[in-house]
Amino acid sequence: MMRRRTTLLTGCTALALALGATACGGGPVSAGGGDKALSGQTVTVAGVWSGSEQKNFQKVLDAFTAKTGAKTQFVSTGDNVSTVVGSKIEGGNAPDVVMVPQVGVLQQFAKKGWLKPLSATTGKSVDAGYAPVWKKYGSVDGTLYGLYFKAAHKSTVWYSPDALAQAGVKPPKSYDEMLKAGHTVSDSGLAAFAVAGQDGWTLTDWFENIYLSQAGPEKYDALAAHKLKWTDASVVEALGTLGKLFKDKQLIAGGQKGALNTDFPGSVEKVFGPKPQAGLVYEGDFVAGVAHDQFQRSIGKDADFFPFPAVGGGKAPVVSGGDAAVVLKDGKNAKAGMKLLEYLATPEAAAVWAKAGGFLSPNKKLGLASYGDDVTRATAKSLVGAGDSVRFDMSDQAPAAFGGTKGTGEWKLLQDFLRDPSDPKGTAAKLEAAAAKAYQD
Repeated sequence: MMRRRTTLLTGCTALALALGATACGGGPVSAGGGDKALSGQTVTVAGVWSGSEQKNFQKVLDAFTAKTGAKTQFVSTGDNVSTVVGSKIEGGNAPDVVMVPQVGVLQQFAKKGWLKPLSATTGKSVDAGYAPVWKKYGSVDGTLYGLYFKAAHKSTVWYSPDALAQAGVKPPKSYDEMLKAGHTVSDSGLAAFAVAGQDGWTLTDWFENIYLSQAGPEKYDALAAHKLKWTDASVVEALGTLGKLFKDKQLIAGGQKGALNTDFPGSVEKVFGPKPQAGLVYEGDFVAGVAHDQFQRSIGKDADFFPFPAVGGGKAPVVSGGDAAVVLKDGKNAKAGMKLLEYLATPEAAAVWAKAGGFLSPNKKLGLASYGDDVTRATAKSLVGAGDSVRFDMSDQAPAAFGGTKGTGEWKLLQDFLRDPSDPKGTAAKLEAAAAKAYQD
């Protein structure tokens, strides 16, 4: 499912930059546009998306078909993008385009020589419409290989306004206040948090928000690059802070065992589904898409969010993520794939998914009016307004073996920590051993 990576920035975070050109976006592409120059060709696109995300991305692909005549075929890879794409390349069945959810995987693909540099047309669109940080994350050794089509705000805590009102609590301003509010919600008869422990990536997001706020951006950057060891005292402290939540059975729906048996969609269902079991769920802006599409929740009324609160004396964190489109050299229709990326770089393409919901674009040329509700507009405004101050999801910057593979590395070790959070120091040592091996490889 939508690897959190696609995260949004919290709409309430104070941001320094003005939106500038944000107000001048276009609407969806009309069915009659284009010259149908690609008629008869099929572009195969692989990505992690399933469910409502896959359905909404298909609307974008359908608009590309209407514009160019090219047919498209989407292949869902699950979370193990690197493994699936690698095996397809080896088997002579490489997709043309891959939506890569991790910076580390994009770098890995580029260093293996799998990627084609993006066209000058796409490069111009990126320079004109994106903050430089997005070009940086899409480039390897100065060459642009990845276009960030979908972004995520990963510093958002979603809640049921009814549940918080019934408990008599207001959105908290600090991590300790959030745990205290969770106990009050629990006392009112509903568990506080639905935690998606079955998906290890959600646990990395919990850690990253705590670490960025508690340890600060410099250490965050150093740890992301593995210039700081995971055995550092700041990591042990952040794990201890996270462990306060994990070990408190009052705070987690179903306790640790229940959390480890809950995937991301299931965690959203526990808060916004027909039989609520919890009042809050932490994850990125894309929670809104699931709450709206699958459970018919009105965003801003039946489902709302507050910024992930500051930890200790730190600042409230702003963590983002994103899915970058890349073109594989071995794809049978790589040239048509490159045309798809030129389309994805336009505000018209972004507007198709923005209208459908559950989507944020880092493209500042997409008008805020393209989004369907005020909550998403606020999140999108903060994402674009954050400019280069965005901190990219840490595990997405790591080699896939450590930060992006199911059942191994950081995902598994944080699941183990959720199961037994009694030894933060021991967990830090295991994380360092796994990181050292992955970064060396």
